Parts: sequence; C-alpha cells; structure tokens
Amino acid sequence: MAEKSVPYFQNSAGLREIRVAAKEFMCIGAKPPFDHPHVYLDMGADDEIVCPYCSTLFKYDATLKTALSAPADALWVESEAA
Repeated sequence: MAEKSVPYFQNSAGLREIRVAAKEFMCIGAKPPFDHPHVYLDMGADDEIVCPYCSTLFKYDATLKTALSAPADALWVESEAA
C-alpha cells in the first residue's frame, strides 16, 4: 500500500497568513535550523487553522494545486535543509 505524502510548510518570512492546498500538513515554523517542533495540523471540516507554536494562520485554498502554497516558497522540501 502506498503511503500518503504529507506536505510541510514553513514561515521564515513571518507572514500572518499562508494559503495552502492541503487540509492536512506539517508546520515547521521557520526553515531549519530555526524551526519549531514539527506539528501535524488537520483542518477537518474547517477552512483555516492556526499553528499553536508559531501562530501562523493557514487557510485552505482549493484553487491552488495539491501541496502548493501561496506564497510558493512556504512549501518546504527536506532537500533544502542541506
């Protein structure tokens, strides 16, 4: 069985709000090494959620492609940590 990939988002820019195309994802705060504990967030039936660590407001946007964000650089890819 294939595993479902959960996108990771970061907010190094310190934005108040980030729009995302996923309702389930991980927030890492800022890019490593300044990240906070990686938190799994699930909006459920809602269209927005606030990260309990960094207070970033994430809003679901169905017009974005899967696992993308606005701004686009809020999507974090592990290879960026190197």
